[in-house]
Amino acid sequence: MIRQFGWNEFELLVFAARWTIVLAIIAFVGGGIGGLIVALLRTADSRVARTAMIVFIRVFQGTPLLMQLFLAYFGMAIFGFSVNPLIAAMIALTAHASAYLGEIWRGCIQAVPHGQTEAAKALGLHYFARMRHVVLPQAARIAVPPTVGFLVQLLKETSLTSIIGFVELTRQGQIITSVTFRPFLVFGLVAAIYFAMCWPLTLVARWMERGMARATNR
Repeated sequence: MIRQFGWNEFELLVFAARWTIVLAIIAFVGGGIGGLIVALLRTADSRVARTAMIVFIRVFQGTPLLMQLFLAYFGMAIFGFSVNPLIAAMIALTAHASAYLGEIWRGCIQAVPHGQTEAAKALGLHYFARMRHVVLPQAARIAVPPTVGFLVQLLKETSLTSIIGFVELTRQGQIITSVTFRPFLVFGLVAAIYFAMCWPLTLVARWMERGMARATNR
C-alpha cells in the first residue's frame, strides 16, 4: 500500500536527524580525544610511538569507512559477540575520526615555528609541558578551520551507517521512500536537512577563526 508523504513523515526525518547529530558528536568527541593522543605521539621524540601512529593512520586513511563499519559490525560475530548497530557505528567512526584528526592536528603542531619549541627546550620544559604551554595554544588557532571542515565531513559520513541498519537520517529517508514512492521529494528533504546542519558549522568556524585572530593580535 502506497502512503502519502505528510507531516508525520517529515517529523520522522527530523527525529532521525537528531540521531545523526548525536552520532556525529560522539564520534567527534571520541575522535578528538584519540586524535590528540595520535598527534602528540606522532610528534613525540620516541621513534616507536611515531611509527605505531603512522601505521594506525595509514590503516584507517587507506581503507574505506564503509569497510571499517562492516568490520566493526560483522567482525565481532567471529568472536561470538552481537554488536548493536549504534555501538558498531560509534567504534568505526571514532577510530576513523581519530586517524584523520590526529593527522590534521599533527600538521598544525608542526606548523608552529620551530623556534618556539627550541625556546621552550632552552627553558627546561619537558615534552608535554612544551606542548601544553607553548605549542598547542598556537596550533589551536591554525587547527580551527580544518577541524570544523572535518566535522562537516564526519556529519555527512554518518549516512554510511545506514548500511549496517542504524536508523539515522539517510536510513529513515530510505524507509519512507519505500512506502511513499516519492524518492525525489524525500531525499530532497534529506539533502536540505543535511545542508541545514552543516552550513551553520562553517559560520561558527569563521567566527572562531576571527575571534582567535583578534586575540592573537592583541
